[in-house]
Amino acid sequence: MKTSDLKTRDRFSSTLDKGINEKFQQLTEKTRINKSKLLDEAIRDLVKKYENPTKE
Repeated sequence: MKTSDLKTRDRFSSTLDKGINEKFQQLTEKTRINKSKLLDEAIRDLVKKYENPTKE
């Protein structure tokens, strides 16, 4: 078996709070955007937030 058949993506594993996961599933169904794309967007936003913190 190949170790990876993905050319532009990396696999990772994690766990989510059950409530967050339920809302996440609802969002994927409502928007018809797959979980990988939504996670890309969310993590991109988090990286941006912590790379450039605003002063409060």
